Amino acid sequence: MIGIKGLDVRLGGFSLRSIDLEVKDGEYFVLLGPTGAGKTVILEALAGLCPARSGVITIDDREVQRLPPEGRQIGYVPQDFALFPFLNTRENIRFGMKRERGRDSTNARIDELAQMLSITQLLDRSVGTLSGGEKQRVSLARALATQPKVLLLDEPLSSLDLSTAKYLRLELKRFHERFGITTIHVTHSLMEAEELADRIAVIHDGRVEQVGTRDEVLLYPRNDIVAEFVGRPNILECKSITDIGHGLVEALCGDLRIILPNEGTAIRKVVIFPRDIYVAAEEPPGPGLNRFLGKVTAIHRVSTLARIGLEIGETRLLAEVQEAKLDEMGIALGDPVHVLFKMRGIRLV
Repeated sequence: MIGIKGLDVRLGGFSLRSIDLEVKDGEYFVLLGPTGAGKTVILEALAGLCPARSGVITIDDREVQRLPPEGRQIGYVPQDFALFPFLNTRENIRFGMKRERGRDSTNARIDELAQMLSITQLLDRSVGTLSGGEKQRVSLARALATQPKVLLLDEPLSSLDLSTAKYLRLELKRFHERFGITTIHVTHSLMEAEELADRIAVIHDGRVEQVGTRDEVLLYPRNDIVAEFVGRPNILECKSITDIGHGLVEALCGDLRIILPNEGTAIRKVVIFPRDIYVAAEEPPGPGLNRFLGKVTAIHRVSTLARIGLEIGETRLLAEVQEAKLDEMGIALGDPVHVLFKMRGIRLV
């Protein structure tokens, strides 16, 4: 559906270097990486908003790199939504629709989109009175009003509060499953990528570091750059599995006995991401399920996070906590700690 070959862009001191990507028809494709990696530049080059020094961009086997933005059949939702404050919701959605369709035809299309995105009650409202989630829906409706072949979403949830972002992730997934528009979504959030992506491209410093399915990228990072960004997964080989009833099994992984939900599927490995390991200096309340006593073997601070090396018997693990939380607990090298595996964060292979 979308092909990018040898894309090279120079913007001030930043550059994209020989970007090669392919996006399948109907795919939800996520560009994942830290701020400043070049994700938005790729999106803008696709949309025709950023000139490329070299490279070929195709949509449905048609070269589009020399076409103006309006000739590429692309819907674009920028990070700040870019709604016009002097127009109401209906007129914001109407902007960019072909005038030759006539007002009755465009109104019918707007009403259809408004119903689909649950914003009918907002059509006559000033966009200045809308919440972040409502603006996101209006911006999405405006991008879809032109009936694009491709939808580009630039950090669409980054400015929303956590509960609204969670709800709209579900809405984006539902919308994509219903209509199947080829979508490229830019984010620095691993959670967004995990929940939405069919495939993920990890971008770092203007380069594509890895492309793959969620499991390929998260469980088998190609290099240290990808591993550091996604959080090196703890992969434990299972020696044996014992059915303990009620849909639960006990997996012997090294010298750890881990309780897991399972309905008879064969399990070879257990995967736990560092963010899904809870570490505490004091014993936390609650049941003793998947709790262990360990020792701190390393502490590595990365931005606002702290990665903690753990030793539980013969097993070595990596956990991740907020730096402020680590300082609050006062944990240091060699300290004993309580370790808890979050059940919802345990993956089975």
